Amino acid sequence: MTSIQSEKDRLSTGQVLPVVLSLLAAIFAFQLNASMLSPALATMERELQATTAEIGLTQTAFFTAAALFSLFMPRWGDLIGRRKVMIGMLAVTAIGCAISALAPSVLVLFIGRVIQGVAGPIVPMSLIMLRVEVPNGKQYALLMAVLASINGGIAGIDALAGGWLAANFGFRSIFWVMSAVCLIAVAAVAFFIRESKAVETPPMDWKGVVPLVFALGATLIALNEAGKLGAANWTMVAILLVVGAVGFVVFWNIEKKVAHPLVSTTYMKQRRTWALLLTTTLTMTGVFAVMNGLIPNLGQDTNIGAGLPADTVSWVTLTPYAFAGLLMGPVSGKLAGRLGYNRVLQIGLIGTVIGLGVAILTAATPNLFLLLFISIFVGITYAGMTNIMLNGLGIVLSPQDNPGYLPGMNSGAFNLGAGLSFAVLFAASTIVTDKAGPRAGYMGGIATGAVIVVLALLASLLIPKPAEVHASDKGGN
Repeated sequence: MTSIQSEKDRLSTGQVLPVVLSLLAAIFAFQLNASMLSPALATMERELQATTAEIGLTQTAFFTAAALFSLFMPRWGDLIGRRKVMIGMLAVTAIGCAISALAPSVLVLFIGRVIQGVAGPIVPMSLIMLRVEVPNGKQYALLMAVLASINGGIAGIDALAGGWLAANFGFRSIFWVMSAVCLIAVAAVAFFIRESKAVETPPMDWKGVVPLVFALGATLIALNEAGKLGAANWTMVAILLVVGAVGFVVFWNIEKKVAHPLVSTTYMKQRRTWALLLTTTLTMTGVFAVMNGLIPNLGQDTNIGAGLPADTVSWVTLTPYAFAGLLMGPVSGKLAGRLGYNRVLQIGLIGTVIGLGVAILTAATPNLFLLLFISIFVGITYAGMTNIMLNGLGIVLSPQDNPGYLPGMNSGAFNLGAGLSFAVLFAASTIVTDKAGPRAGYMGGIATGAVIVVLALLASLLIPKPAEVHASDKGGN
């Protein structure tokens, strides 16, 4: 690995611009699939004559599929060629978009959304491919942050465009736009990205992939069901959690025995793996449901909240949050080049705790300006710093012989944390609401998130620095 302090191998703008734009096109293709439908869900219900729950299930199917494909597609790209796998993923996603656009029923839409989930690992794979193209550490840190900042949403423009398309041309037009962007990305990656593979290319460990996919899939479905709280089927939740635990035990035992594991137990025991995955999971658990659930709900609450209309609350909470993260991303990248990924991550986590602390106080006297301040502040500290550094660490901590395993597992940790967040924070909010009223419920849910982010900060102290890890790899330890 090139030292992050080195300047001798910095690429010119002309060399790096086509690479960055091509990878941005690929990330746009995924991000549109993830966020462009949000304002069109009611339109989809009406045009497909479906229930809210049925449409919600198609969304869950997409995000669950995205998480599961993220576990193994980056490693497969390591072995058979990352550009080849990326082009295949984008092409299959375009087909999934077309199936969803033509869907005559919710069932066909569900199938289309599952196929679209193939795009799930595009962000970590793009960051790996960027690392191959950009050897200079400081330059990579900046460009990585630019790419990763899109992962939180395209400054809200994606959602606004989705709402406009749905209102004027129906929800199917959104899927056709998604499909077109996927095809543009296919051409860009094919023409401007070099093929690359890992240093070692043994056969793919499909035996290990199967139980790992079952383990995470069962856990994610269990968390989604648990998030329904009083309406949840707790017997099903318990069974799925047991299935998830058994799946992981089976995966661990397979990895100990196979000649070429998906990820060796040696790597799984190292702090580069478990400390990063723990930090990512705790961070997402503490933040995600606050910024995507509790804060928007507080903004719309007409009894004790700000009483904002549904079409206004996004402009006050979600859009500023995404936009602040997008603007902060390049700044974080420059800081990472100077201070190191770990230090910027910890600064972001401390800032996020402060932001959630202000949010607790805001719940006592909520108004538009306080909600806007929280959205911008946490957008800077979490979306613009913490989230980007967690993505970046997944790349720079990976060993040269298996660069795809950690970004893939880290992507799974992001999704696991998001599911846990809604289950844990909404449960905490409901419990406090029942005992002390709705205002205390909001405060209790946000406070629970703040405590979990403090735990994430403590876990982050255990993440080794990239230079230390690679020195250890070279020493054969």
